[in-house]
Amino acid sequence: MTQHVSESIVYQGQFGEFTINEGDRTGVIVYRTGLMVAALSFALGSALVLLNHNAVNLQILTPLFACFCIALGVSLFTIHIYLAALHRLLQIFWAIGTLSAVFFAVSSVEPLALTIYNHPTSLFGVGFVFAALTGIYFKEAFCFDRLETKVLTPLVPILLLGHILQVLPVQLEQIMLAGWATLFVVFALRKVIQPIPPDIGDKSVFVYLKQQRFKSSEF
Repeated sequence: MTQHVSESIVYQGQFGEFTINEGDRTGVIVYRTGLMVAALSFALGSALVLLNHNAVNLQILTPLFACFCIALGVSLFTIHIYLAALHRLLQIFWAIGTLSAVFFAVSSVEPLALTIYNHPTSLFGVGFVFAALTGIYFKEAFCFDRLETKVLTPLVPILLLGHILQVLPVQLEQIMLAGWATLFVVFALRKVIQPIPPDIGDKSVFVYLKQQRFKSSEF
C-alpha cells in the first residue's frame, strides 16, 4: 500500500512532470546491490592481500575479482546518468578492463593478482575496470556531495598510476589500498540507506535528451 502511494507521487522536473514506477525502483535496488557485492568482493580481496600472502589466497583473488567485475557491470548497466555518451563510455571501459583481465588470467601461469602486480603495464588493460568504477565515484561525488567518493575519485587513479610508474613505496600503496577498500564499503553501505528517488534523478531530463537525440538523427 505504501509503495503504491509513493509510486503515484508526481514530481516536477526541469522539463515537465514525471512519476517513479516499480521498474525505476527495481533498477536502483539492482544498481545498489551490484555496488555492495563489488565493494565486499574488493574489500575481501584487499584484506587477503594485506593480511596474508600465501599462494592459496592469491588463487582465491581471481574468482573474487571476477565477482567484482560482474557486479560492477550490473551496476553500470542500471546506473542513471543523464549523458548517454558518458554512460556508454563507462560501459566500454568496463568491457575493455574485464576482457583484459580474462586474457591475463587465461594466458598467465601465475595467479591473476600476481600477474598484475608483477607486470604493472597490465593495468593499461585491466585498469579500465577501475576507470569505470572511478566514473561511478565521480558521478556520486558530483550528484550527492559524498565525502568518501570525493576521496576515492582521485585516490584510485593516483594509486594505479603510481604503481604503473613504480613511484610509490609499497607501504604507501598498502595504506592507499586499505583506504580504498574501506571507503568503498562505506560508500556502498550509505547507498543502502539513501532514499531511492534521488538515484533515479529527474526523469524529464532523460526524456528531453532522448527526444533531442531522436530529432538529431532525423537530419
